[in-house]
Amino acid sequence: MSLSNWMSKKRNLLSRVTTKKAATNTEKKLWVKCSSCGFLMYHKTLESNHKVCPKCNHHFPASSDDRIKHLFDDATWISLDNTISSTDPLGFSDRKPYSERLLDMKMKTGLSDAVQTGTASICQIPVACGIMDFRFMGGSMGSVVGEKLTRLIEKAILLKLPLIILCASGGARMQEGMLSLMQMAKVSSALQKYSQANLPYFTVLTSPTTGGVTASFAMLGDIIIAEPGAVVAFAGRRVIEQTIKEQLPDNFQTSEYLFEHGFIDLIVPRTKLRDQLYELLSLYFNSIY
Repeated sequence: MSLSNWMSKKRNLLSRVTTKKAATNTEKKLWVKCSSCGFLMYHKTLESNHKVCPKCNHHFPASSDDRIKHLFDDATWISLDNTISSTDPLGFSDRKPYSERLLDMKMKTGLSDAVQTGTASICQIPVACGIMDFRFMGGSMGSVVGEKLTRLIEKAILLKLPLIILCASGGARMQEGMLSLMQMAKVSSALQKYSQANLPYFTVLTSPTTGGVTASFAMLGDIIIAEPGAVVAFAGRRVIEQTIKEQLPDNFQTSEYLFEHGFIDLIVPRTKLRDQLYELLSLYFNSIY
């Protein structure tokens, strides 16, 4: 066999392999299997249902961009402080330097950090909103998250806007050490000033909401809402069981368990969240006029 024939056959083989891989990837994008009930659905069906399984109501993870699209009136979202970015004040390094990890996350998500803040409208009612995104380092709360939320709260006070924060976080960002933990007090202090302005603050707990976020602004809302089946906790289940030497209930640290024990006020499916927030906002505005 001549060299040219051998090269030609190799190119054809590679082409078939590439085509097969592309077809497989396309098929994966077309169909989604529910991790809860196993229901196989067309991905557009899942997207149109706000990433909630139409069969068992399982809530798939949603990005901050997804929530902006589903929650607010079209073309009303105005992003705030979108260019603020974390530095590496401690020179922290684990498997890779923190500075490199930040760069990787920015490239993968298109975000500057783990929260998007801005103003928008819900059924023509203006609001200020912060939306945490678990894709960016597990939604961990670093200095930029605390700074952006604090600026958002100050903006809401200035413009007299209702405030909504959608939480999704693994807790404090260990790569920033004490600076991360300080954000708990920083945001909580800003919320105290917001409360003194007699403005309504709503929190929406999505899965997961844990650690320092739960221990601060997530649980300070006038009305605390959670998505069905959301994991809401401070410490991990295993840590608690080892500490108290007791077996915890199977549904411990779920939104349903917390609702039953009075820690949250409402459990609202993602598909109905916009309507529920509009109803709460309407009640507030009706009460002041």
